[in-house]
Amino acid sequence: MSITELLRREWTAFRTPGRLISLAVAGLSVIAAGLLFAGATSSSVSDTFWFRYQDLGRNGTITVRMTSMTGTITYPPPGHDQIVAGLVPWAKSGIIVKDGLRQGSRYAALAMTGAHGVRFQHDYVHDVAGSAARTPRWLRLTRSGDTVTGSESADGEQWRVVGTAELKGLQETVQVGLFATSPGDLTLRKTGLGGAIDQVRFTQAVGVFDHVTVEGGTGGWNSRSVGEMNHTDWEKFHNASGAVEKDGVVTISGTGDIGPIGEGGARGVEKALSGLVIALIVVLVVAARYGARETPRRVLAARTVLIGSATFVTGLLAAGIVVETTQLPTYVRVVAGVATALALCAVFSYGLGAWLRRGWAAILIGLTLVAVPYAVTAVPLLPDEIADWLLRLTPAAGFAVKQTVVAYPQVTAHYAPSAGYFPLPGWAGLLVLGAYAAAATLLAVSRGFPGSATRRPPGSPRGSSG
Repeated sequence: MSITELLRREWTAFRTPGRLISLAVAGLSVIAAGLLFAGATSSSVSDTFWFRYQDLGRNGTITVRMTSMTGTITYPPPGHDQIVAGLVPWAKSGIIVKDGLRQGSRYAALAMTGAHGVRFQHDYVHDVAGSAARTPRWLRLTRSGDTVTGSESADGEQWRVVGTAELKGLQETVQVGLFATSPGDLTLRKTGLGGAIDQVRFTQAVGVFDHVTVEGGTGGWNSRSVGEMNHTDWEKFHNASGAVEKDGVVTISGTGDIGPIGEGGARGVEKALSGLVIALIVVLVVAARYGARETPRRVLAARTVLIGSATFVTGLLAAGIVVETTQLPTYVRVVAGVATALALCAVFSYGLGAWLRRGWAAILIGLTLVAVPYAVTAVPLLPDEIADWLLRLTPAAGFAVKQTVVAYPQVTAHYAPSAGYFPLPGWAGLLVLGAYAAAATLLAVSRGFPGSATRRPPGSPRGSSG
């Protein structure tokens, strides 16, 4: 019998109503859960700050002296019951060139930070360290067409270039000025089993500047927030975010952040794929029961291909519907990766069933090694260290393919499995899962029935079946 005929025959036997309905339920569970969060995904970047600005043409320079930087942190540990003076490490205040006032537009900024000295940052993900000096400090941004250069100085005479950014496609007229922003103060609250829940509190940064000069600017100064601000009691009753100018001294107060992780934290596509755990359980059960049927060695490969292919198509359709991203390569990687991971889980569970010849035993092992680690690491239940090791050593490591979260040094965040961050890159996770699937398949081959499957006489006892 040719391979094509064998696959056709086995496919005819595989597509029972029970199996097809089960795979449909697996796909629909991903789609239904994903649609609940449709349109509710967090913004892709943070872009909230107070901005005192004027227009700038294709060539120009802003120069300032920053005389001080202070701030406020609400309810920090250990007491969580007071408001204190201080700056979080990545609070920022300085000067910025921005391509429009809309959130997410391109920019280049030179700023003093709370604990990391002078930094030149642009387009949210790029960060260049300047000196570790504190205030007072002179700062300068120079625009020449699409090129923006940031420089710093101790005395306003001797300048040192910190960094240069090529911002392709800048408008003829951009906005330039002073800004202040301050991300939330992050601490982790331990849960009963050792997991960690993020706690983020309001903070504010205040930068004070003098000797503010702009060459190539047009129009007068304007002041507004980029993003929402002035909603907290602290801002309403104590110190509103904003800009004040008096006798040549400008004071900027602001909160928020300008960086690569948007509001809602580093969750990536986690919400869109929240139904994946249900699909995974269904796939493991169906594949284990299918593998527990009497399987001659010569058709073992065909049945492995069938269960893997059917699951891959199911995962591809479901993930393809719910995953949302503006970047096509990321979309293809996540959707194809999730489908591949589900298919390998099915192959693993099928191999267990064919090896053990007991559907219930294969289901129990599959759920224990795959579904349970995946589920308990997706929530802040276990200590981060234990969750990391589970996602390195168990087949659940394969679902690192859906990770879109990147750990940025210039962002303080909870980089843990419960926040959508896997300890292994996607390719490495798939290798771990693939090794488990290959091992289960080899075990199944070593114990496969040598001959052809035969029909049982009517009334004869039946073993486990799918």
